[in-house]
Amino acid sequence: MIGKARVAVVTGASSGIGKEVARALVGQGWRVIGTGRDPGRMAEAEAEIAAAAADGGAIEMLRADLSLLAEARRLAAGIAARTDRIDVLVNNAGGMTDRLAMTAEGLEANFAGNHLGPFVLTEGLLPLLRAAAADAPTGAVRILMTASDASEMVPGIDLDDMQSLAAFNPGLAYCTGKLANVLFARALAGRLAGSGIVAHAMAPGATDTPFFSYAPKETQEHTRNLPKLTAAEGADTLIWLATAEEPGHGSGGYWERRAPRPPHPQVDDPAVVERFWRESEKLVASVPA
Repeated sequence: MIGKARVAVVTGASSGIGKEVARALVGQGWRVIGTGRDPGRMAEAEAEIAAAAADGGAIEMLRADLSLLAEARRLAAGIAARTDRIDVLVNNAGGMTDRLAMTAEGLEANFAGNHLGPFVLTEGLLPLLRAAAADAPTGAVRILMTASDASEMVPGIDLDDMQSLAAFNPGLAYCTGKLANVLFARALAGRLAGSGIVAHAMAPGATDTPFFSYAPKETQEHTRNLPKLTAAEGADTLIWLATAEEPGHGSGGYWERRAPRPPHPQVDDPAVVERFWRESEKLVASVPA
């Protein structure tokens, strides 16, 4: 069991932004439990991150595909077997598909991986987050989402069809999933008010990571010559949200470049936020534990 050192869980830590977040935290002496899907890439990332560890810092990688709710639940149980507290949960893993694909559990893969898996994982880890908050300053325990300014590029999330099945389009589905990340942070902020736990979402900006290699061809063409941040630059705001004092003073924010960014108007509508939570619960309940 990990003891009372600060503990972070970082999903998607085997590459890109997640790997940079994990590297920075172990470099500050944190114990990090990272996740990935590819064993080879996970092993390489674990060695890289471990090499950056300061005194007390450590990294352990666990395999999980968060588009499958069963794996999200299994991951939560595996983490609980390794630690009795979590100070920061970074829901960073996600991606874009180039076609409609349904998981073995009957969910649309893009929305499941970007929102429903993190939704299940977060709920499964809340007892460990609450345990950390019990003896930490208010706002020190945090749940963070890697969203995107793509969340602002759609008319809104269709609460009657959050998986975009009626007229599936990969771009629409990705933007909807990223809007779900921002809505999730806002919904958590309300539900966790008074607990000492805060939640935030952030938009990293276009970042040079493996993300684009899985996107539709038209997206790859459109973004090929787009100026991109390095992975370390894209991770900067997320690292700041995890470690700086200022983000602990509020909750439910949406950030870019360490500054507040106006979210999609739906995020500021309490009725939308509440129904979004209920619809998420319905989709999760369709896959029994």
